[in-house]
Order: sequence, then C-alpha cells, then structure tokens
Amino acid sequence: MDVKDKGMDLTELFRHETDLIHVAAGEHVFKEGDPGNIMYVLMSGEADIVVGSAVVEKAMPGSMLGELALVDDVERTATVMAVTDCALVPIDVKRFLFLVQETPNFAVHVMKVIAKRLRNMDVMLKEAQEYIA
Repeated sequence: MDVKDKGMDLTELFRHETDLIHVAAGEHVFKEGDPGNIMYVLMSGEADIVVGSAVVEKAMPGSMLGELALVDDVERTATVMAVTDCALVPIDVKRFLFLVQETPNFAVHVMKVIAKRLRNMDVMLKEAQEYIA
C-alpha cells in the first residue's frame, strides 16, 4: 500500500538535492527503537515499512519515512528495510521546520500521510480482530 499523496510530488520538490543517503538492498534505513531525529524522502528504490513482523506498507519513490518519530520526538515504532538499493533525502528537525514554514503544502502533505497511515493501521487491526474472532 502506497500512501504517496498525489497532490505533492516529493521527488519533484527535492529533485535538486545532492546530499543523498544511499542504502543497499537488504539493509535497514532505520530500526524500531532508533532515535527519531531524522525523517527521509525516498528518491529512488523500494523499501518495506515493518511493524513487528508484518510489512505494513511498500514505500516507493516520493514516500516519506520516519516522519512520525520526527514530529513527536520519540523512538521509531517501525523498521524500514531497503528492498532494492535506495537513495534518500535526510530531513532533520531544523530543515523540517524550515520546509513547513516556507512550503505550507509540505506540512499539509505530512499530515495527510500520517492520517492515511493511521487509517490503514486501523483497517489492519480490524482485519486481525475479525480473523481471531
């Protein structure tokens, strides 16, 4: 499931970015429990977002990763594993706040992604409860 908002193309927003982080296929972008001081925008490649042992989302170029931990300043609640070689734009708190101030649609996009991921987790939880019942 891809929650990329069609209203904002983050690969376009960061197209001129040169400070990319590269993660090889099979490596972790981050793990559950890691500090959440940086979020990422996936510029190329594919990654799995894993909660517990379940893949809850397939991240594709333009996906945000780690935004929740950055926003509320807590440890990561998910693990992200590169399925293919990935290139990512790192966004720390200072840059995040700058983006929110200078590009208000970025803030709306972040909220939409968080809301959609929460709704998707609600659906998964309901399905799991129905399966158990």
